[in-house]
Amino acid sequence: MIELDGLTKHFGRKVAVDHLSFRVRPGMVTGFLGPNGAGKSTTMRMMLDLDNPTSGSVRIDGRHYHELQEPLKHIGALLDAKAMHGGRSAYNNLLCLARSNRIPASRVSQVLDTVGLSAVAKKKSKGFSLGMGQRLGIAAALLGDPEILMFDEPVNGLDPEGIHWIRNLMKSLAADGRTIFVSSHLMSEMALTADHLIVIGQGRLLADTSMADFIHENSRSYVRVRSPEQERLRDALHGAGVVVVEAGNGSLEIDGGTTERIGELAAGQGIVLHELSAQRASLEDAFMQMTAGSVEYHAHSDRDGAAPPSVGPHWGEAWDGRTGSGSPDDTKGV
Repeated sequence: MIELDGLTKHFGRKVAVDHLSFRVRPGMVTGFLGPNGAGKSTTMRMMLDLDNPTSGSVRIDGRHYHELQEPLKHIGALLDAKAMHGGRSAYNNLLCLARSNRIPASRVSQVLDTVGLSAVAKKKSKGFSLGMGQRLGIAAALLGDPEILMFDEPVNGLDPEGIHWIRNLMKSLAADGRTIFVSSHLMSEMALTADHLIVIGQGRLLADTSMADFIHENSRSYVRVRSPEQERLRDALHGAGVVVVEAGNGSLEIDGGTTERIGELAAGQGIVLHELSAQRASLEDAFMQMTAGSVEYHAHSDRDGAAPPSVGPHWGEAWDGRTGSGSPDDTKGV
């Protein structure tokens, strides 16, 4: 389990993380969501002792990260696949991590096989594609067979087969009772993977809830119906106390109803239907609704008449991305 208690991080006058408190529990995949600049990467770095918090604390199974004698046996993480030494082979990168954490060398070959890199184990990682680099980073996270795993954008650069593989891997690890914490901007993929969600905006906690409850509470679901006898259908629905909204495209939208009830009402009146479908909100819809007031960086099309953005990174954005303090040599094997 990972526990955050009032975790706060200031960079000068900028508050990157603002009194965050939540728990990441075992036995499920917990998704970590937020707009760009929300503080996700900074939070994950503080979890791994790569950045020092201004205040607050993080505990890994009841202990601070620096108290873990062999950290890779407790928590594995993929924050930046590029942190690997490019001049070393895939095998030797992992072997160095294994030796520094007293992990048997035999484990290196096992995890390389798990991620599908056995055939390129002796090749230098600087020649790897983005997807191969991601697989090597995932292998490093798995190396110590830890009970807790953290992934930041794990599907970045992976092909469809790789995306399917990492999704099933995370689910199977959670099913084994491990704690899985994953950050991603791909809402469609997160919707297929995560059981629980932690959502932050401008460094503050916005939601700590199940996937189903998050979507239900932050978006609209309705029934859409079309008929060549729209007037009769609308009258029949009104007569049954059903609230109907005309969508303007020849269809009617019904909140709070079910397809079964609407179909039975129409059939009872002998009304022909050309469409009867449940429109369920997506995770993306719910996320956009919840975080609308927390988006720090807005893009505009030329049609908006907005001036083009200035060249160069925003100071706070740079710190919240993958360019924060610390170097690959400071990662304590992560």
